[in-house]
Amino acid sequence: MTVAVTGGAGQIAYSLLFRLATGEVFGDRPVRLRLLEIPDAVRAAEGVAMELADSAFPLLRSVDVTDDAATAFDGAEAAFLVGASPRTKGQERADMLTANGAIFGPQGRALAENAADDLRVLVVGNPANTNAAIVAAQLPDRDPRRVTAMTRLDHNRALARLAEKLGCATTDLTRMTVWGNHSSTQFPDVTEVLRDGRPVAGDLDATWLEQDFIPGVAGRGAEIIEVRGRSSAASAASAACDHMRDWIHGTPEGDWVSVALPSDGSYGIPEGVVASVPCRSVDGEWRTVTGLEIGDAQRAKIDRTVAELRSEVDAVRDAGFL
Repeated sequence: MTVAVTGGAGQIAYSLLFRLATGEVFGDRPVRLRLLEIPDAVRAAEGVAMELADSAFPLLRSVDVTDDAATAFDGAEAAFLVGASPRTKGQERADMLTANGAIFGPQGRALAENAADDLRVLVVGNPANTNAAIVAAQLPDRDPRRVTAMTRLDHNRALARLAEKLGCATTDLTRMTVWGNHSSTQFPDVTEVLRDGRPVAGDLDATWLEQDFIPGVAGRGAEIIEVRGRSSAASAASAACDHMRDWIHGTPEGDWVSVALPSDGSYGIPEGVVASVPCRSVDGEWRTVTGLEIGDAQRAKIDRTVAELRSEVDAVRDAGFL
């Protein structure tokens, strides 16, 4: 299996690549890794490739490093788009969106021209949802829902925080949903969550949910930067593995996960907006979980995060990337 990873010299990729090479994500299929980097970081990525070779992974067939997107994406069946332009001090959000458009627009076109027909794309680099919308716009002849953005990290954070509160294992919990954007407006929603098959929402204090749980999940990335001095890399890589593994092999029976993908209009989210919704993976395809009842309080939070996504889409459209 040919797997492309952008930002190959970065921290997230450093955690991700070794897990891809072990078979954790793709099973027993041999893997060819393609690492894409900017010219100044190619040498560092070559060092990562040396470490991968030295690990003698039985399933790893080759590791190639390049600064050319067409080469990196040639025949790719899975692409992890990790590299992105971070927001700099004093930079307006619209400028950050435009800077990423200049990265993800060309990468999307390179994928369209060179990747395999059954390509799966996971955008990790932030702002992930809108970067995914840019990529999807460059692949008009492919199923747009084959381009996804990662809210699995938010999903995992929500499970961990809730499990700690309830004094149980994360594996005891099912049907968590994170709605909307991978940003401070996201809505981690416990309404449908089950613990060993029993609803938990009635056991949770409303004040804790509003003042601790929701802002705590949404602000976890910033908290880690403050404490660690760097962004969350290993947990992001772990979530990327979870996302792609479930996409290929299927979600557990009776459960779903949070996936940001171009909306099909469900839950009042405008078509094409890349928003996180509850999804099951069936036969290798993401399917939105439909038919959930949405109360007024949920509706207000979903509308808030979708409004932010629409403003981001407007910004990149004005810049000519959509």
